[in-house]
Amino acid sequence: MTLTTPPPAATSHRDLAIDLVRALCIGAVVVLHSLMVGVTVTSSGPVFENAGDTGTWLVPVSWMLQVMPLFFVIGGFSGLTALRAARRRGADTSSFVVDRMRRLLIPAVIAVAAAGALLWTLQRADVAPALVEMAGYRYGQPLWFLGVFLLCQALLPAMAALHERAPLGTLATLTAAAAAVDVMRAVSGIDGIGFLNLVFVWFAMQQLGFVLADGRIDALGRGVRTGAAVAAAALLACSFTAGWFSPDLIANINPPTTALILVGVIQTLLFSLLRPALSQVAARPLASAFTRFVSARAMTIYLWHMPVLLALAGLCALIAGATGIVLPAPDTTGWWLTRPVWLICALGITALIALPLARMERVRLTRSSAPAAVTAAGVLLAAAAVVALLVVGTSPVTAALAVGVWLVALALTAVPAPARAGVSALESRLARA
Repeated sequence: MTLTTPPPAATSHRDLAIDLVRALCIGAVVVLHSLMVGVTVTSSGPVFENAGDTGTWLVPVSWMLQVMPLFFVIGGFSGLTALRAARRRGADTSSFVVDRMRRLLIPAVIAVAAAGALLWTLQRADVAPALVEMAGYRYGQPLWFLGVFLLCQALLPAMAALHERAPLGTLATLTAAAAAVDVMRAVSGIDGIGFLNLVFVWFAMQQLGFVLADGRIDALGRGVRTGAAVAAAALLACSFTAGWFSPDLIANINPPTTALILVGVIQTLLFSLLRPALSQVAARPLASAFTRFVSARAMTIYLWHMPVLLALAGLCALIAGATGIVLPAPDTTGWWLTRPVWLICALGITALIALPLARMERVRLTRSSAPAAVTAAGVLLAAAAVVALLVVGTSPVTAALAVGVWLVALALTAVPAPARAGVSALESRLARA
């Protein structure tokens, strides 16, 4: 099925402000997770913990570094822009979805395979099972993003069609559904109901990105945008005061709550207000170099920063155990004094690892000619593998199974370009014969 012609307002050029903010969002995620890793050594051995559980410091930090709502908004903006460019090229929906899936799954195959191999090595080295299990759990936590973003990208053409028919109505419906889920969760006391908002909250943010891409938000007066941002912030503050949501925005992500939609609205309006200035900053050489580096390695950085953090924590525990050095407990003065060095190591090593591994993000696959049903099956298989990693936990076995399922999903929808070219050449020679 060929995609329809885009509206006249569609553009294909890169948006410097969007690219810069997306790169900053990736950096913010790495910094936030780095601050949440805590490791100490006791008489019983190393103890790994969530440093955010040790005090109230995470609340103000979460207001600065909880950027996932904005990240999904930017994903919606970029996705709709890419879809409209694909329409102009006459691409079909299946090939568009396959390309988006490939960009997510190929880096994931390498990262999860390596994580599974490392966990297996730790098991063979007789590391305490509890530590290995904890490492697998911590590694798997950020993978929720992979599954949700995969579904957002796979359903992007369908959601874009709804947006073109009723942009504000679609966004309002998703927001109302998210609020209804929060109400049902509160009334029933069943937290599991909240996981329905993995769909409603993040798809609402993607739809908000569509609205941004259409220029509807930028077209509003600065006073209107400022007033709307202040009103959303006031409503968010009231929700904290009333006890509807936790002021810790990290706590609002598992499961997602409507508070994150308000955060996304505030962040989007602020982005719109600052967009001219951000575009100027993004054009400067240093900011441009940073943006290019992160943009070309976004999924690699996201998937590998947690293994880097776990390895650093393990190294610190080994050194402390061997030398008798006392590691400062999280949220103490000594711990905060060591955070700059810790962050420099975490960011630097993640960047170094991303240099060679990011080649996986540039692997080219031919455009799939598979029927829509086959493409849908590939997407569902890929998402199911992520769910399994989150529910069962990341271990050598679950990692191997997930990698196998992802390879099947990729094989269902596309083959490597060189192989496809070889097949085409063989077909041509046979036809001439």
